[in-house]
Amino acid sequence: MHVKKQRLLTPGPTPLLPRALHAMMASDIHHRTQDFIQLYPRVLADLKEVYGTQNDVLITVSSGTGAMEAAVSNFFSEGDKVVVLSAGKFGERWADLAKAYRLNAVVLTAEYGQVVSPERVAQALSENPDAKGVFFQASETSTGAAHDVRAIGEIVKQTPALCIVDAITGLGTMPLDIDGWGLDLVIGGSQKAFMIPPGLAFISVSPKAWAQSETARLPRMYFDLKREKKMADKGESAWTPNVSHILALAEALAYIKQLGMAQLVENAQLLARATRAAAVEVGLELFASGSPSSSVTAIKAPAGMDSGEIVKAFRNQFGSIIANGQGTMKGKIFRIAHLGYFDFADLFAVVAELELILHQKGLPVTLGKGVAAVQRTYLEAQSGKQS
Repeated sequence: MHVKKQRLLTPGPTPLLPRALHAMMASDIHHRTQDFIQLYPRVLADLKEVYGTQNDVLITVSSGTGAMEAAVSNFFSEGDKVVVLSAGKFGERWADLAKAYRLNAVVLTAEYGQVVSPERVAQALSENPDAKGVFFQASETSTGAAHDVRAIGEIVKQTPALCIVDAITGLGTMPLDIDGWGLDLVIGGSQKAFMIPPGLAFISVSPKAWAQSETARLPRMYFDLKREKKMADKGESAWTPNVSHILALAEALAYIKQLGMAQLVENAQLLARATRAAAVEVGLELFASGSPSSSVTAIKAPAGMDSGEIVKAFRNQFGSIIANGQGTMKGKIFRIAHLGYFDFADLFAVVAELELILHQKGLPVTLGKGVAAVQRTYLEAQSGKQS
């Protein structure tokens, strides 16, 4: 009927940076030649700069879950006691990894939409002084909630345990002082705020973590980070790299450096704040209102409506791809992302679409009210920059 562009509004994969996409076309580079050896160290150095750390940062050819598995297999031995914070689907993934590698996991759970408090972490470490690691999400994307990374990191830093953070959607959406807060392993993913396709994961490794790796006895081969570091120090990857993604990452990192990591974070935070304000204006209820994430906003479906109806309407009517809830939240919440290559123009559109969808489903929505909330947030941000 009309021209309809597809717009990707999910918390991963996210919209691609055009210059990164173009760079992928030059991927006919052999990875054991000088062409790649000149490229790879520069990408690793830029990744380290964007991470904002003096620690080593390594790349794996995998989804973020591969780096999560590497964070377990490289630094622990069977039977080691660890503390796992589980407040959603990805916290449950840490628990599943601990179980798969036969670690002795003390699991601190929180209801979906909530987070595990730093006080509970401190108590667990006090009761389990032999714990060798604490695993948690910076941003629990399945629920739209964010942990207090700084407080948890500073608690863990005072103990022998490693602080291990899944920041796959936290990097680029929230401040993360890796070195200052004592974050020993920090995991990222290419298809999130880094604005390139799925296929690469990143992990920073502190000296404290490398020291613990010396006594770790869990099996590993492809995800052997010592081997990866040894090869990275020579300008190469341990295994066949995803050359097209490395080329794209080089462009994405150059863009982030040009923009500034702090500005990328601020962009996500402004979009998240505007989305929350718009949702309230159109009469919807936020799901993780107590500790909301800036990577994604989770919104409850109207009473009596399956959130899948809203997700389907976005796709069918406007070509906009948003996310349903996961696990027990499927059908109950829908999620709109803010990480990476999103701007206010994207948000004006998606909120206008939401208003129309709700109106067509018979809900009492005043058209333009939610969009006005986004506009106010934009103007407030502009005013703050000018003052």
